[in-house]
Amino acid sequence: MSRSGIVNVRMVITEEKILSNIDKIQKLINPKSKKQIVQLEEDTYFKDLIESVKTYLLEYPKKKNFPSSVYKSAYSLVEFATNQFEENTKRIETLIRQREKNIALAGDLKEVLEAVKEKTPDWKERLKQAEATFPEDIIDILKVVAKSKDDLSEDYESAIKLLNARINNLESNLHIEIDMERIEDRSKALSYIGIEIADALRTIPTPLEEIKDDIEQQKVQEQQVVAQVQQKEKVVVDTKQQEQTQTQKQVERQQQLDQIQAEQQQYELETRVEVKPSLWERIKNSKIARAISYIMKIRVVIDVPNALPEGRGENY
Repeated sequence: MSRSGIVNVRMVITEEKILSNIDKIQKLINPKSKKQIVQLEEDTYFKDLIESVKTYLLEYPKKKNFPSSVYKSAYSLVEFATNQFEENTKRIETLIRQREKNIALAGDLKEVLEAVKEKTPDWKERLKQAEATFPEDIIDILKVVAKSKDDLSEDYESAIKLLNARINNLESNLHIEIDMERIEDRSKALSYIGIEIADALRTIPTPLEEIKDDIEQQKVQEQQVVAQVQQKEKVVVDTKQQEQTQTQKQVERQQQLDQIQAEQQQYELETRVEVKPSLWERIKNSKIARAISYIMKIRVVIDVPNALPEGRGENY
């Protein structure tokens, strides 16, 4: 009885120790942590932590009864390391593109400097174009070189030194190389976790609690999907109902207009009274009206040309 109690206590301590080691590993690879792994090859402490977790996973006696807490923590560690490795890969790709861009800028700056020094026919144009590429301080230094009439003056030599130093910095990309080395070292540590712990974790059957959690999570996701589909269907139905309602209203409105027009026409037919043509209508239809129209036409022809400028005869 006492031996069994001792075994249980030892297992609890071991489990807590492994959970603590996993937590320490995660802090070492967390980019937000102050204390991070720098070089995998020289960090024996990090390797010892990994080895302890790996050994626990491989040598646990009854893997069917493996502690779910350790499984969950180890699985989360591998998942976190994988995500961080992917982020590091993206950062390295960005730094590589920046390095290539800097090298190209160094070549451009060299050409502009040479054009300004030699006063080539297009040096002003090239200096103007450089303003869209290089910062203001570089342009100001290039202008010092351009305006200098003495190649041996102190200002001229200082400007040349500053420009050459900037060209060397762009070509060497020292700060980018340092950042890439640090990221690559972290990536090695992250891949080491994937190789050692992930492979050992495959030997452990998925705990029932994890399966239940996965099922519950899947149910929640399915419910969310169903809710989204229902919401979309409701929107579609509401839209169709609105369109049908609007169409029905238009039909009813048109029917009402048709009825009003019909009633107006019927009212006019019933109340119409035959009246004699008005005075103007009678004049309009008479010979006098036709004579007046003829006179008006003649007046237009006679009066309008007098208002035209000189040279009016060209149009006639």
